[in-house]
Amino acid sequence: MKIKVPKLTFWGFVFWIIVALGIYSTILRFTKGLGAATNLSDNFPWGLWIGFDVLCGVGLAAGGFVIAAAVYIFNLEEYKSILPSAILTAFLGYLLVIVALLYDLGKPWNIWHPIIMWNPESVMFEVAWCVMLYTTVLALEFSPMLFQKLRLEKPQKIIKSLTIPLVVAGVILSTLHQSSLGSLYLIVPEKLHPIWYSSNLPYLFFLSAVAVGPAMVTIESYLSSRAFKREIEIHILAKLAKVTAVALMVYFVLKVEDIVNYKLFPHIFSLGYESLMFWLEFAIGVIVPIALLTNSKIRGSKKGLFVAQLITVLGFILNRLNVSITGLENYTQAGYFPKWTEISVTLFIVALGFAAFRLIAKHLPVFPPEVEERKIIAEGFEVIPIREVFKD
Repeated sequence: MKIKVPKLTFWGFVFWIIVALGIYSTILRFTKGLGAATNLSDNFPWGLWIGFDVLCGVGLAAGGFVIAAAVYIFNLEEYKSILPSAILTAFLGYLLVIVALLYDLGKPWNIWHPIIMWNPESVMFEVAWCVMLYTTVLALEFSPMLFQKLRLEKPQKIIKSLTIPLVVAGVILSTLHQSSLGSLYLIVPEKLHPIWYSSNLPYLFFLSAVAVGPAMVTIESYLSSRAFKREIEIHILAKLAKVTAVALMVYFVLKVEDIVNYKLFPHIFSLGYESLMFWLEFAIGVIVPIALLTNSKIRGSKKGLFVAQLITVLGFILNRLNVSITGLENYTQAGYFPKWTEISVTLFIVALGFAAFRLIAKHLPVFPPEVEERKIIAEGFEVIPIREVFKD
């Protein structure tokens, strides 16, 4: 009897290398502490794990509430087919944000403290509660996929009856904490560089999340179509691209307003490190995506749309890193650059997210049936994959 060994692909090899390095860095972090595993210091206590893993992670998971609101609040039924995958992406994103916080907290075993140690005047307290509650909402929104697989009809009906309240709660909670992440930096006006400090930060953070949420849904749909040999729903994703474009246009207006009102021209044209990073962020994250996503030919092209939305995501990430790291470096004079173990942990968390999505998507009804399967189901027959018929 021959045992089949799965063929290791290039990306599979990369995945296991990332996992191995991530496990080593995890052991180092939890046995030797933050000092051994990071380049953080008392002057610069928040680095890559907050800037990327948390600030970016929460924003990149915004597709869940954006698509849910479109389907159930704005009654745009055409987006319903991509809602389960958007919910799954958001759910995994928030779970991984919580995991990332365990790495960053000096005493991770105290992560439960906000539950009983209330401080309503703290922005971080609000963010903690909103993330906990919204992760719970996402778990409930994800549960019908599991119930369907297990053929548990009664729990499915209960969750279905709660759909609208759950969606409304999710939108409210998302709006609160997506904007409150920007509010965190309002309390450090003397530390954050003028280019990024603004009273509009909560609105800018929320708008950028609304823009990048559909972008992540598009990227997930494109990669899933290649991994699972499915046809991408380009007509739906092309309409989602307009949501990204409109949100970025409003973001553009608010940012220009900041430049004028705060008299930032000397700062953005100083040719210093901060000004160069600002223009790179603004070009990649706002100007280029608007130009690409307002082009109907690009929106109608699978690869074109994927590249355009990928640029949007990269610009979003750069913005969050600029606010959380670049904008604070001049004041602290810390000269922070993440240690390789910090980077490996971040890649480890991202890799786990991809692996979890692939595993769940293979075993749960995350994607809608293909056109042929929909017709068979409509006629009252059950679809059985051909590999199941001949597996014996």
